[in-house]
Amino acid sequence: MTAPGQAPPGGRWARLAGLPAGRRTKWAVLALWLVLLALIGPLAGKLGDVEENDAAAWLPGGAESTRVVELQERFRAEETTPAVIVYQRPGGITAQDRAKAQADLVPLSRLPGAEQPQGPILAKDGQALQTIVPLKDVDPIKAVDDARDLVKRGPPGLEAHVTGPAGAGTDMFKVFDTLDGFLLMAAGIVVIVLLLFIYRSPVLWLVPVLSAVAALGLAQGLVYLLARYADLTVNGQSAGILTVLVFGVATDYALLLVARYREELHRHTDRHEAMAFALHRAGPAILASAGTVSLGLLCLLAADLNSTAGLGPVAAAGVVTALLAMTTLLPALLVILGRWVFWPLVPRYDARYLDPEAYEREHGVWARIARLVGRRPRTLAAVVALVLVGMTLGLGSLKAEGLSDAGQFVDKPDSIVGGEILARHYAAGSGSPAVVIGNASASGQLAAAISGTRGVAEVGRPVTAGGLVQYEATLGDRADSKAAQRTIDRLREAVHAVPGADAKVGGTTATNLDINRAASRDNLVIIPIVLVVVFAILVALLRALVAPLLMMATVVLSFLATLGASGLVFQHVFGFEGADAGFPLLAFIFLVALGVDYNIFLMHRVREESQALGTRRGVLRGLTVTGGVITSAGLVLAATFAALATLPLVSMVEMGFVVAFGVLVDTIVVRSLLLPALSYDLGHRIWAPSRLARREPPAGLDEDGRQRTLEPVG
Repeated sequence: MTAPGQAPPGGRWARLAGLPAGRRTKWAVLALWLVLLALIGPLAGKLGDVEENDAAAWLPGGAESTRVVELQERFRAEETTPAVIVYQRPGGITAQDRAKAQADLVPLSRLPGAEQPQGPILAKDGQALQTIVPLKDVDPIKAVDDARDLVKRGPPGLEAHVTGPAGAGTDMFKVFDTLDGFLLMAAGIVVIVLLLFIYRSPVLWLVPVLSAVAALGLAQGLVYLLARYADLTVNGQSAGILTVLVFGVATDYALLLVARYREELHRHTDRHEAMAFALHRAGPAILASAGTVSLGLLCLLAADLNSTAGLGPVAAAGVVTALLAMTTLLPALLVILGRWVFWPLVPRYDARYLDPEAYEREHGVWARIARLVGRRPRTLAAVVALVLVGMTLGLGSLKAEGLSDAGQFVDKPDSIVGGEILARHYAAGSGSPAVVIGNASASGQLAAAISGTRGVAEVGRPVTAGGLVQYEATLGDRADSKAAQRTIDRLREAVHAVPGADAKVGGTTATNLDINRAASRDNLVIIPIVLVVVFAILVALLRALVAPLLMMATVVLSFLATLGASGLVFQHVFGFEGADAGFPLLAFIFLVALGVDYNIFLMHRVREESQALGTRRGVLRGLTVTGGVITSAGLVLAATFAALATLPLVSMVEMGFVVAFGVLVDTIVVRSLLLPALSYDLGHRIWAPSRLARREPPAGLDEDGRQRTLEPVG
């Protein structure tokens, strides 16, 4: 039964929106989801099997270091990764220490996938020993763990660590191996606690959480299929972001829909009609939000870095499944369960809710904020904008130039401690040499060019295969340092100049250098593409140009302010050495797409109210009735991303902090104060050039939505 004065929604969109709320179709929707989860859900547990966490897998095929990896396959039947064992005694290596290192060679050679160890080699200062164990990709994590157990059982006072590419890779893999389960638990707890607080119901929270879990399972299954059969690059970072993104975005959509459903339950005696109205009115904003975020994420496909390009479809799959779950499964479950699910605050039909003024008065806090906005909008906008501009001054503290091996971890795992010891006693690049491959006919000239390059400490013997020659060059600086990367540039310049050599330079340092340069290119190319795509969606949704420009300007300012504040926190509070080169792009994608989300929720409602009340009154009404739910959504999303800040990886901590902080800035400052103040100040002009910008205020109301006062005649 429809409430008096309310016509049931009509049209094709309304019929589609009403399907999950239908008396019979709600059961069909539930059955369809059960079938999907039965078919695709089991694949979610296999996502870790297709993750690629090695640096080379992130690079584009055309990168020089990637070509070296491919050429190296001609020199050995199976690729190996060196594990470097380093023993240290500050007072000097003893005969007993030498005997220990020598005795370790036999059990080290028996590790899974191990080839013949090389060493032990005494450092020139006599305080360390080094053994290199090449490991095939059989079970490198077990091999490294076993090696650590073995070498640390030595004479008192002798330190032993396993470092090198195999040691560092193992420490990184271990973090990613536990990441998905930890994030799922952390995000789930955060969402449950916040929903209990927001809904004040011991039952209602369960419905959005179950719907979010269903969306996550479907998303992980789809991503597994894309990685398995469509060559999509998935790594631990993108899999972790998928978990928090699905929980955060799904809960956002749930909060918006449930709030509108609760509102309509006060206006309708039949819950099916109430849900149909709620979907009809909230659906376009949710759909536009999901479209903005997912299309913005898909712009990452234009990235050179495989890891960045892969994140786009991974995260977009999460947003789309969250949209599907919250606009089909969630409403079906809510209608099936009935009004009692809101217990103890069960919404009943109340004729007072047919009076917009009475409904607005129930939002006391936000009604007062709206009055503040309407009182001095220009002054308020200027003050807020000035604060945000001031925050951008911290951009100079953000050093997004890549992280060293030690800088990637919040703490110091065994491989980092071992790497520092290795750098003190041997050529700093020992264990992670640069690899030069060229034509064997130019072998002598290549050797001379390599050894003559400043920054190269040692050159290994040539190895030939299939008309090619390979040299390994030990660098004088640590493999993860900026100085080592400059040596790679000099080395490339030198060997590229050798006539007929067609030489290429790879190795760990070269790979990291190529990753940083590809990331810098991606920043310059993709950010403008995302701005154009998001702006086009906003124009289509609001059917205007000025309002979308206003929304984009405020979100970009918020992004720059967040990045500036984050740079100061990273350097002076957390003590991080910097950020990955790709950090600004990923921060931009999430902050702009998610920040526009809340502006979409607000401005879509403002447009709806403006058609009946006039623009300025519509701005205040839209802010009043959406303030609580959008702020709740922002808190949930910020809290779920903040779960990333508990991980031991600097890149994940930084991403969690910047998104959480940025979402709060967008929700509390931009959407609550800056955008409404600017919109109120501009009035009906924000809808230009649409007809709404030229529409006269409703009869009896002035531009501010107040009753006109008739001037006395004569």
